[in-house]
Amino acid sequence: MKRTNILITGASSGLGRGMAIEFAKQHHNLALCARRMDRLETLKQELLVINPNIKVIIKSLDVNDHPQVFEVFNQFKQEFGQLDRVIVNAGMGKGASIGTGFFAANLQTAQTNFIAAITQCEAAMTIFREQNSGHLVTISSISAVRGFRRAMTVYAATKAAVTSLSEGIRIDVLNTPIKVTCVHPGFIRSEINQKVKTVPFIVDTETGCKAMVKAIQKEKANAFVPSYPWAILHWVLRIAPLSMLRNMS
Repeated sequence: MKRTNILITGASSGLGRGMAIEFAKQHHNLALCARRMDRLETLKQELLVINPNIKVIIKSLDVNDHPQVFEVFNQFKQEFGQLDRVIVNAGMGKGASIGTGFFAANLQTAQTNFIAAITQCEAAMTIFREQNSGHLVTISSISAVRGFRRAMTVYAATKAAVTSLSEGIRIDVLNTPIKVTCVHPGFIRSEINQKVKTVPFIVDTETGCKAMVKAIQKEKANAFVPSYPWAILHWVLRIAPLSMLRNMS
């Protein structure tokens, strides 16, 4: 099915920006939102150079402003006439080991990555239920399959919660025209991890986003990307000893 009109949150940088570029190449109209309007303006111009025949609408959105999420999503729906796919992408990776004095950073990550994800899913699914069609896409992480330490502790926990949330929604709309996909990216270079020097199997942003878009277009329930090595390695991580997980974070 052709999903013509796609909404992406957190679209001003990183994976959101990268996915927008790939979808523009494939002739999709784009509803893009993020906090940084200056970056969205630059991205919009770039997208229209890539594909002058698509429609691109940008709006300012802080996903932690819950009423604004509903307002902006509904505005996009009215302006496009219909939303065919919503990608819940906005997130952050602040944090530190629990009990080391960084509660504020851990709380901010928890609120942005999970509570705000619930809000975005609520807003998207309200529209999809009214339309009786749509494709909800959540961006989780390979870290969702196990616990991780240090700055990854709360981040991984929020992504596990997003995976569970996605499955619950999927069960709720099973055998309907509404589809739900949860994407679990492996290590993809972006602003969240740009300060991390050594990361196993990391790929550049463009490579990672191409893999993400390819997986999203297939509309499977879950996707681990890039497929090599994560389609296999996520099973290994589920049974890996804690010493191995310690070395990965």
